[in-house]
Amino acid sequence: MNGDREGSLRVVVVGHGPAGHRLVEALRARDAAGTCRVTVLGEETRAAYDRVALTSYLTEDADLALPEHDEAVRVVAGDPVTGIDLAARTVTTASGLVVEYDALVLATGSAPFVPPVPGKDLPGVFVYRTIDDLDALREHCTNLTLSRPGAGGVVVGGGLLGLEAARAVQGLGVETHVVEVAPWLMPRQLDEGGGAMLRRHVEALGMNVHAGTPMERLEAGEDGAVASVALAGGASLDAGVVVFSAGVRPRDELARGCGLQVGERGGIVVDEACRTSDPAVFAIGECALVDGQVYGLVAPCFSMAEVVADQLLAAASDTDCTARFEGADLSTKLKLMGVDVASFGDPFRADGLDVTYTDPVAGIYKRLVVSDDARTLLGGVLVGDASGYPALRAQVGTRLPGSPEQVLFGGTEAAGGDLPGATVICSCNNVSAEAIRSGIRAESLTEVAQVKACTRAGTTCGSCVPLVKRILDAELTAAGVEVSRALCEHFEHSRAELFDIVRVTGITTFTRLIAEHGRGRGCDICKPVVASILASLGNGHILDGEQAALQDTNDHHLANLQKNGTYSVVPRIPGGEITPERLIVIGEVARDFGLYTKITGGQRIDLFGARVEQLPLIWRRLVDAGFESGHAYGKALRTVKSCVGSTWCRYGVQDSVGMAIALELRYRGLRAPHKIKAAVSGCARECAEAQAKDFGVIATEGGWNLYVGGNGGMRPRHADLFATDLSDEELIRYVDRFLMFYIRTADRLQRTASWLESLDGGLDYLREVVVEDRLGIAGELDAAMARHVGSYSDEWADTLADPERMRRFVSFVNAPDVPDPSIAFETERDQIRPVLVAGAELEVAGR
Repeated sequence: MNGDREGSLRVVVVGHGPAGHRLVEALRARDAAGTCRVTVLGEETRAAYDRVALTSYLTEDADLALPEHDEAVRVVAGDPVTGIDLAARTVTTASGLVVEYDALVLATGSAPFVPPVPGKDLPGVFVYRTIDDLDALREHCTNLTLSRPGAGGVVVGGGLLGLEAARAVQGLGVETHVVEVAPWLMPRQLDEGGGAMLRRHVEALGMNVHAGTPMERLEAGEDGAVASVALAGGASLDAGVVVFSAGVRPRDELARGCGLQVGERGGIVVDEACRTSDPAVFAIGECALVDGQVYGLVAPCFSMAEVVADQLLAAASDTDCTARFEGADLSTKLKLMGVDVASFGDPFRADGLDVTYTDPVAGIYKRLVVSDDARTLLGGVLVGDASGYPALRAQVGTRLPGSPEQVLFGGTEAAGGDLPGATVICSCNNVSAEAIRSGIRAESLTEVAQVKACTRAGTTCGSCVPLVKRILDAELTAAGVEVSRALCEHFEHSRAELFDIVRVTGITTFTRLIAEHGRGRGCDICKPVVASILASLGNGHILDGEQAALQDTNDHHLANLQKNGTYSVVPRIPGGEITPERLIVIGEVARDFGLYTKITGGQRIDLFGARVEQLPLIWRRLVDAGFESGHAYGKALRTVKSCVGSTWCRYGVQDSVGMAIALELRYRGLRAPHKIKAAVSGCARECAEAQAKDFGVIATEGGWNLYVGGNGGMRPRHADLFATDLSDEELIRYVDRFLMFYIRTADRLQRTASWLESLDGGLDYLREVVVEDRLGIAGELDAAMARHVGSYSDEWADTLADPERMRRFVSFVNAPDVPDPSIAFETERDQIRPVLVAGAELEVAGR
């Protein structure tokens, strides 16, 4: 490949998607001498944009444009290439433009696969590939909701793109069905168990999933547009819009037309240098066939672009090039409809052993595939909780640091400094741990943003950013540099530092706090944290003024949002003790409002199925009967569980019920970084399970033993024995200080168990602070708790007395008396259970 003049190689790139854009970026970044003259020929009228985030264009009106190239790059948009002359080394566009090349790179991508079913060309049928496709889909759905209210939509394909398309269609106000021919969703990434759990999440959002169901035809209505979809077996789905998102096929028509070698099932055949059967022509991205495989993920497409950039620069300087594309890690982490989904390694290996955990209540599925000696991680699938994905992916093919079950629950997660240098941290950009460490050391990097800019790690899907930060923190700590504990991009301070700022300055609003000590407008990380801090310091009712807009989802309506859009009602029952009269009131409320009732493990009664407009009516009756909020919706004290103690039990040595009631009434409504659970057992038999709580109390002959820092859940931890044989007064004093010190110093969403483990000095240090007053703050902690106890007021009673707060309890702002029609129930075991109606869209916490 020789240029038309010395030192100048004419490079033509056909296609301006992410792969083509990355190639040009790589060339320009490495070609300081300007040895390559680049022309980009794009089919679309707009410049390159991020197809990975395509759905956010509809759901968030996001700007997907990729950075523009510098003036040295010639970009021709909206003029597709129609022919290639390999002998003359020219390409011709639809407008008649003829461009000569020394090196040609085909980055033509892929096209949506539309099954050859009758009716696929009817009006109202779309594909989901480009911004133009989405614009047309949005316009059609808008018209559809006006002309055919209630008309359904069908998305054909239950893979990644299909589910994103389904979410987009639902977001446009159309009742949505997903049709997938495979037995479960995302069959290329997930196993059957993971697909089943993902289906639960998808259906909880109000969509209907038809898996293992082929489609037979599309049928037209009287207007000639699509009206229904006929499925195998005789079923039919109403459909005013149909979106095909059932996979893609390589765009190899230009290669076929000029005689380049293509695969039997499509794709432009290339070697490890991404060179086609013509030495002057390369192919990258979804149009390229490497070793019989077409890669549909962004990471390998980017890797191919990097390889070809090196090949072209070597050709321009007439040097040898060893860059090769050697396959790719197909691990991937996604957030689909607010649900974390991940797969890594080879989750389908038949020669390994499976370690599986399923929690249908929390919607979590985890599966590890390990070697037959259970020592090597081969692959895995995560649905609902993918927090361990970065470390697990990094450990694929290596010796496990612990037993498989410990690895599964994150108990042996490698620290950033412990990962082998060759471990691939960012699979999107093929960045290893050693490359990140080298960049940090060579450039003296101190922030994650700097590491991303230097190494490209975390700049694509972002799933590796937590692990990148751990590596950065480990490197900075090793170098003696103080590690930033910034809460988020809007505050340089940690949660504990913000707590002290608010406490010392007397700031009472988020607006003032961010104006004086932060920047920007805040986010879904810092706003709830500040709301919790303000509430912890007694800053009035959480639904008053600006505070109402800061709260988490459940706090907005002082109730827990359930999967079908209804809410649960949980009155406080201190110590589980309740009079027959109050028990009758709960039964009457449940009966009159048709609620599902359940006795919980925390010795309370949950009432499920309340519509938002029913909440004030229900709570009016409960408050009048003497009940108050149980704070099941808040990051606050939940319950203090107890056994019957010495009052009734022949083994009891202290009044555990009386102590549990005293503690719950003392700490009720106490806002904290996370929920707090407690228990009191009347003897060493431990019937109340006090050692599995944030703080637990066990009676002794001499008083009370206090335990702290325990929790149940996915990673159970026994509480540590803090003090023994305490009097009532000593017990309450130490619990007061323990809780207030935790609230003052813990990180965002940090339970007492992990907080205690993170304390420098651990349990001994905590004793020094709480018992010995090492920091000289015991008086402050005592006073803070006294203020809380003295200022407590029931949130629901206060809400019922305020007409302004009551205005939020409606299903529809413009029709306050109209119940949500998407909420439906059926009967099971003589009680209601939710029926999920398609089209019901819930606000999912954390999305």
